[in-house]
This record gives sequence, structure tokens and C-alpha cells, in this order.
Amino acid sequence: MNQEKQPSASPNRRVFSFGKAREEKRDAIYRGETIHELSEERALPAKGIADVPFLLITAALVLFGCVMVYSASSVYAEQYHDDNTYFIARHLVFLLMAVAFTAIAVKFCTPSFWKDFSYVLYGVSVVLLLLVLVIGDDLDSGAKRWLNFGFITVQPSEIAKIALVLTMARFMATHEKQILSEHRFGGNFRYGVLYPGCMIGVFVLLVAAERHISGIMILGMIGIAVMFLGGTRLRWIVGIGAVIACAGCLLILVSEYAQARVDTWINIDDADPLGAAWQTLQGLMAIGSGGVFGTGLGNSRQKFGFVSQPQNDFIFTIVCEELGFVGAFLVVALFVAYVWRGFHIARHAPDKFSALTVYGLTFKVALQVILNIAVVTNSMPNTGIALPFFSYGGTALMLQIFEVGIILSISRYASHKKI
Repeated sequence: MNQEKQPSASPNRRVFSFGKAREEKRDAIYRGETIHELSEERALPAKGIADVPFLLITAALVLFGCVMVYSASSVYAEQYHDDNTYFIARHLVFLLMAVAFTAIAVKFCTPSFWKDFSYVLYGVSVVLLLLVLVIGDDLDSGAKRWLNFGFITVQPSEIAKIALVLTMARFMATHEKQILSEHRFGGNFRYGVLYPGCMIGVFVLLVAAERHISGIMILGMIGIAVMFLGGTRLRWIVGIGAVIACAGCLLILVSEYAQARVDTWINIDDADPLGAAWQTLQGLMAIGSGGVFGTGLGNSRQKFGFVSQPQNDFIFTIVCEELGFVGAFLVVALFVAYVWRGFHIARHAPDKFSALTVYGLTFKVALQVILNIAVVTNSMPNTGIALPFFSYGGTALMLQIFEVGIILSISRYASHKKI
């Protein structure tokens, strides 16, 4: 009696294993099934507690960030608002609000809820980005990127980053069979490149209209990362990356604002130290004056009007000045631990949508940390990239805590034992 031979794996097929039933999932793909179909048939693991190490690492980052927001902002707050607690008080209010909402999400939201919520959030993000072009506020920055509701300001591009991760994770998980198929135009190109590329492209075009180059970079890189992890072939990834890079260069060529930033970065020694190069040079002075152990918490000299709005994008320079190399190393170490634990949760996620979501959100934080440190050390042109959990910002902090809530809620269904 002839037995049907199981097809072997294609040498060009990249399969990522998620959860503890790895062999089962891999064999299912070889049989033509998808991880999505397989996970639908199997009930989620029993709900447990949220991942404690990830929670503790996040808490350490948030508390460290609060200390530095107060230290960095106290002089600026006293000068412009006659209250040295002006920024930290608002920072703590937004933090407490975010923690309250996030606790509810961790308690009651399941991976299927985030999957259903993804397309809704994508649509809301598109509407908000369109509103920015019509009624946006520049908040004295020279570029309209915010919606000002009086009691709160919202930057829709930050919401779009979360929406992109959730939406692409859902799409890549749902259409995994087509993405991994050998049929190019009806399968791996259409579902692995064309449709995901359009999802990224909508956001990139809307953010480009805001002249928000760092937003374009982050959205593009996040999208490419989720596509790669979702199974899109490497040659398509390289092609998309080249297209996005060319689009970024084109935007710089047609934007005098962007050209000025790049020119200052390249010719920093010849740039006007009292003009375009002021913030970068003052930030470098703060970093260099910190030494090994720093000047001491609260003893920064550069925050006295030298580093512009030190509680925002350049807060890492104040960390370096006050706490020195030791403090800077601790910040980086905490973020490395955050990424490591996030990826650990993703590897043991209950299904592919959950895994891609956690990978994407964790990658987003890692990317923003790398870019922020690159900016303040003049390793790349100065552009507005906040340091997660540290830079002052009401809605930005709330969204970062919200991302943590998504990861923690998924970790309750992870297949590994909590440690």
C-alpha cells in the first residue's frame, strides 16, 4: 500500500516557530495548513499571571524616567511656569491614568480582542492623520503634527505606529499560507509584499505630508520588521527597504528644512554654534562633562538654558551629565533587558498574531531608543525622536504604557512558565 510522502521544506522558505508546539506548527505548514488555522482549532493556553520580569523591568524604566524628568525639567519649569514641578506633576498624572487603563486591559483583554481591535485602530489612525493636515497644531515647532484638544494634545503618528503593528500582525498571521506559497503573483508577492506595502504606504504618505522624517523612518522600519518575521521573502524585504530609502532621500532633496538638518550634521564643526548646531553641541557637552560617575543627580549645568527643553528628546544627555557613564550604561542595560524579555514573551506566544504583535511592539521601543541615542550623540541628523519612558510627554507616555499593556495581556496566555 503506497503511503503519501510528506513534502520537504523548501530551502527558500523561512518559518518562525512560535509557542511550545513548534514541531506541530512546522509540519502543518509543510502540509499546506497555516499556523492561524491551527491556532483557531486549539484553545488558548490557560490564562495565568502577566509576565513578572517584563513588568518589573518596565516599572524600573518608568520610575527612572520620572526621576530624570523632574531633574531635567525643574529649572526650565521654574523659568517658564514659575513651578519647578510643572512637568513632573503632569507626567505623573498621565502615568497614573495610563496605568489604570492598562491594568484593565491586562486583566480582561485577550489576543483575539487585540486582533479584532487592530483594523478599527488602523482606521481611526488614518482619520486622525488626515485631521492633522486640516486642523493640526505645530506647538511652535514649525511642523503641524499634533491635534490640540485644549486639555490634551495628541500626535496621531504615535497611534499609527501601534495600529501598524497590530494590523500587519493580523494580516500576516491570517494569510500565512499565501505568503509562504511558491506561487509568486497570486501568493507570496500579493500577500507578502503588495498588501502589507500598501498598509505601510498609507501611513508613510500621510506622515510625509507632515514633514515628519523620523516618523517615516520608524513606521517604515516597523512595517518591514513585521513583514520579515511574518514570512515575506528576503529579496522583497531588500527591495522595499531600498524604495523607502529612496523616498527618504527624495523627501530630503525637496525639503529645505531636512536639508538644513543634514547639512548641520555633516558639517557640525563649521555650523553656527549659536544657531543650527546649538542643541547638538550643547548636548554633546553635557554627555562629555559627565565622566564616569557624573556631576550628581540634580547637578546638571547644561539644563540651565543650554540644552533646549532638556526634559524632551535630549533627556539622555542630562542622564549622562548627572549620572555619567554608569547612569547611561544602566539606562541602556534596562532597555536591553526590556527587549530581551519582550522577545522571550513573543517566542512563547499562543499564536502567530500574538507573537508578531509582541515582536513588533518590542522592536518599536528598541528602534526608538537606538535612534534617540544616535541623534543626541550626533551619529545621525537631529530629528524629533523621544526616548521611551524617559522623555516628557503626556499622550506619548500613555501610548507607551498602553503598548506594555498589550504585551502583558498576551503574556498571560504564553506557553512558558513564569519565572
